Amino acid sequence: MAYEEVFRATVVGLKSRDGVVMATDRRLSYGNIVLSRAAKKIFVVDERAAVAFAGLYGDVSGLVRFLQADISAYKLIANAPVTIRSIARRLSVLMYSYKWFPFFVETLVGGVESDGTPRLYVLDPLGSILEEDYTAVGSGATIAFGFLENNYSSNVTVEEAEKIALSAVRTAIGRDIGSGDGIDIVTITRNGARERSVTLRIVES
Repeated sequence: MAYEEVFRATVVGLKSRDGVVMATDRRLSYGNIVLSRAAKKIFVVDERAAVAFAGLYGDVSGLVRFLQADISAYKLIANAPVTIRSIARRLSVLMYSYKWFPFFVETLVGGVESDGTPRLYVLDPLGSILEEDYTAVGSGATIAFGFLENNYSSNVTVEEAEKIALSAVRTAIGRDIGSGDGIDIVTITRNGARERSVTLRIVES
């Protein structure tokens, strides 16, 4: 199965001075068929943490359920908040344990630690993990990266990061047939996570 067939999506994430912003498109397609125009690809899994995925939707749903249950169990047993780094590492261990039958997903884990430090991690289907200042995954990633490279700086505010993330996904939607139908965006600061959706205006020629 070709990469473009499995990872049809545009998912971007970037750190700012005071938070993390993650954004995804909303199209779910298979072959030449658009299955949904309102597919959720980004999920808030803790007060200051979110995950976003490009890949098979069944695998996405399973990993989200695992993470939510794992985080709840950890907080109950440890009686302490879970760190963003711990969320990424726990997901990495799970994905690596299935390396012979991998989850067909590329994953971003982002959030803000209790001390205010922003974190952004990217994981491949086998659980390899890297921390980045900005990144993109999915079939629209190459296009999104081009925009991010030209517009991102580590000194951006969270409001500026929101505009950059939205524009990066919008740019990819304009050229990548696997991405489209609106944008979901999550903004995470020390005060918590905020979700919103943006409907794209269709311009007729």
